[in-house]
Amino acid sequence: MAASDEAPAPGHVQGVVSDSTAESGEIVAVKVPDLSAAAKRGQNAFQAVCAQCHGPNAGGVDGKGPPLVHAFYRPGHHGDMAITMAVRRGVKSHHWRFGNMPIIEGLTDADLKDVIAFIRAVQAENGIN
Repeated sequence: MAASDEAPAPGHVQGVVSDSTAESGEIVAVKVPDLSAAAKRGQNAFQAVCAQCHGPNAGGVDGKGPPLVHAFYRPGHHGDMAITMAVRRGVKSHHWRFGNMPIIEGLTDADLKDVIAFIRAVQAENGIN
């Protein structure tokens, strides 16, 4: 892995940190756009299943999980199938020092498609394309 592909330790993520970030517990500040119906369903599922580690708006949680609103997770680097595989199979830690991501249960294929729609909408709103 090239040095430019390595992420800093948790708590040292480059990004905009604001008072609202501190209140939400997220590592980086995230703007949430107006969401499509699918992305709204995905937001609900994300907040129920993913937010404990990735924050309520995918901004990451210090010591638990990385922000998904980050260039590492842009569609051209981690496509929708990569997210699907991460959820279905888990992931060994490679970009961050948060530890391995476990297999996530409780999401149907339709739920996961909606979660990805939410993640992609939030990424786009925050300049991750």
